[in-house]
Amino acid sequence: MTHSDQPASAAVSDDLFGSEADDYARYRPSLPDSAIHLLAATQHGVPAPVLLDLGTGTGQVPRALLPVLRRLVHIDLVDVNQHMLATALTALEPVRGSCSVSTFTGEAHTFAPTASGQAPTLITSCRSFHWMARPEVLDMADRVAATNAVVAIMGDGSLWTHESDWTAALRGLIQTYLGEERRAGTRGTYAGPGRSYEDDLADSAFSDVTEHCFPVTRPWTPEDVVGYLRTTSFARPALFAGRHHEFEAEALGLLKAHAQGGILTEDAVFTVLLARRPGGAA
Repeated sequence: MTHSDQPASAAVSDDLFGSEADDYARYRPSLPDSAIHLLAATQHGVPAPVLLDLGTGTGQVPRALLPVLRRLVHIDLVDVNQHMLATALTALEPVRGSCSVSTFTGEAHTFAPTASGQAPTLITSCRSFHWMARPEVLDMADRVAATNAVVAIMGDGSLWTHESDWTAALRGLIQTYLGEERRAGTRGTYAGPGRSYEDDLADSAFSDVTEHCFPVTRPWTPEDVVGYLRTTSFARPALFAGRHHEFEAEALGLLKAHAQGGILTEDAVFTVLLARRPGGAA
């Protein structure tokens, strides 16, 4: 069963990534298997796990988790972007089995459960927490979550922040088109979070935090990097004011020049912060 909820008061916007859902699903890196198994392990002993995925995008987290945590009984998908939610629902249909899925279109901190008896036991945010009103999101999580719930904040940076010869050259090319400061979608430039996620969690109900780091080596083709850039806030097509095709052609040439055997390598670290209420299960 799937259910879609679009509250009239929700702040809904398809301006950011609205037309890039297909590219997002195709080019965004998947989660490491080790991280998925870590998430599943947090639900050991939970008889009927419920997942709340905030900023779900194209549903990467539940799509990867369902085959591992087959006991999931319900999933709530939350995103401001209806195109993303539609893509996520399509991706989950072949693997969800008897697990019900609901969607909520709106900002994460405004989420409210659509049915009683479905308090989330696992709340996830992957590569999206920086876009959110973080203290308000954690307050919301405290209101709706089960007593033993786990909050998982996950991410691994981006090709903008990755340090290597080829990413530095690519970043320089982007800056020749868009300026020195990192662009951030429809809201100007990216300033970065004013404080750490650990500080956010320490001031929330979920102050018992453990950090888990998973090194990841990713091979990229130049074509895949160009596709990935379309999904980012710092190089999405709308930022280029009619010069996007020119940029992509130049970027592809640059990336091919740096590729070794047609491959560009990214060495990243995927970090998972697991947070619980003090006294919760370890």
